[in-house]
Amino acid sequence: MARQYTQVPAEETYDVIVVGFGGAGASAAIAAADAGASVLVLERSYGGGSTAHSGGVVYAGGGTDVQQSAGVSDSPEGMLAYLKQETRGVVSDETLRTFAEGSPKMIDWLRAQGLEFDSSLCDYKTSYPTNRHYLYYSGNELTSQAAAVARPAARGHRVHAKNFTGAVFYARLRESALRKGVTVRPLADVRRLIVEGGTVVGVEFGAPEQGREPGGWHEKLAKTAGKMMIYYRPVGSRLSKLSDSVQRRRSRVHRARARGGVVLATGGFGFDKELIGKHAPKYAALNALGPGGENGSAVKLGAQVEAATDRMDSISGWRFICPPSAFMEGIVVDGAGQRFANEQLYGATMTKPMMEEHGGRGFIITDAATWNKARGQRRTQSAFFQVPQLAYIFSPFGHRKANTLEKLARSCKIDPAGLIRTAGEHDAALAAGEPDAYGKNDEFRHSLGQGPYYAVNISQDASRTFYPLPFITLGGLVVDEGTGGAVRESGEAILGLYAAGRAAVGICSNSYVSGLSLADAVFSGRRAGGHAAGVARSGSGAHKAAGADKKETTA
Repeated sequence: MARQYTQVPAEETYDVIVVGFGGAGASAAIAAADAGASVLVLERSYGGGSTAHSGGVVYAGGGTDVQQSAGVSDSPEGMLAYLKQETRGVVSDETLRTFAEGSPKMIDWLRAQGLEFDSSLCDYKTSYPTNRHYLYYSGNELTSQAAAVARPAARGHRVHAKNFTGAVFYARLRESALRKGVTVRPLADVRRLIVEGGTVVGVEFGAPEQGREPGGWHEKLAKTAGKMMIYYRPVGSRLSKLSDSVQRRRSRVHRARARGGVVLATGGFGFDKELIGKHAPKYAALNALGPGGENGSAVKLGAQVEAATDRMDSISGWRFICPPSAFMEGIVVDGAGQRFANEQLYGATMTKPMMEEHGGRGFIITDAATWNKARGQRRTQSAFFQVPQLAYIFSPFGHRKANTLEKLARSCKIDPAGLIRTAGEHDAALAAGEPDAYGKNDEFRHSLGQGPYYAVNISQDASRTFYPLPFITLGGLVVDEGTGGAVRESGEAILGLYAAGRAAVGICSNSYVSGLSLADAVFSGRRAGGHAAGVARSGSGAHKAAGADKKETTA
């Protein structure tokens, strides 16, 4: 059934305006509506953003009922200790504790919006489980470093549906928002903030006039463009340009005002080449992951009122080596033949040193025993989207094979002496019973032994078609951790402006593990939407705060 959206006359006033209708925007809208606020959502496309294209995994713990049903022992203290190691001060301990202690209730809240979870526990390490499993170790919990501070617990709560479940995750939030009376306007491109007396009181946006909407065919075009931006960028780019041109031709300028505040929930900035080149140049040659709307609009809108940004160089590159889990028994080396990470690490964690410290070059090196074990595992461990990738890796085109490490190194343009030395040191430490130099657990350690040997290229220049290495951005606007309100470099609050999800600095802005971005989107979206609604309800909203100076500007 076609989606029905309420059209909004220009200059109409709401309690809360939310810009962006993905996971964070929907959570903000629901929280504001639950607090009794009237809510307008302005969405540049038709909603969903990266959330709808995600795996639908929520990082939750502290003893959720899903964990309890699966027999997983966890506590808020254990979750907090683990996340402190991952986040490394990107948010305060108080915020992290609030997140951990509220995690079980977050799952309850998501259920109240119509989402379902399942306690089938995955018994092997993977980047994403098959349709047999819905609870798994989605981060670095099993590594020796993490286990030293907290008992490992599976916290990746995948929404119960088939294949990628982000579409279901978003759909349920969207449906809940609409049931609660939230007004959603699609094809609304917010261009400016309206400011009075230094307070953000509304937005100016371009959108089609009522009665001039393109219709269902355009929504199908926009959705297809978003999918193709993920799976085949050249076609996606062409379709996106066509979709955008239709939108622009039918748009005119509108305005809307907010009594309590404007929440920016527009995602990251990975598709803005200028921002990536400025803040994260080592990733400039890679493709951002997402349907194409992550163009840094929150950062640009925030700049109009001198909003502070941080962690703009924090990037999560997605190069995963498992499944198959046997690949963790190999060693990962750079172009000099040197190991650079614990192969047991979550893929995005392992990718960071490869991209930022080792020239973007990396190779999985295994012997025949590990290779054959991995080949067997792909039949039972591969999720639907991983099948083509693994078919490529195990094809004659996706790996190199040689009887000696020297020949293998030369074939891959790795320094032979470096690889031979690294392999020898690795095997000698294992034989002597010494701990792994990078902290890999003994269960994943395996001597390279005798040839033949195999190598898989995991470098940034590996096949983009069959083995892509996309990225997401983790930084954004700096917010007050109690309210979600945007601040300036001085720490001064920007009245009337909030940010949530990947538009803001949040819990996953230091290091990403699966599910943490969606969990933070819900956490920060609810925080911002709820606070803005409270401001409107109290009568101390944006208009009143600006009362001393009624002069209006578009920032």
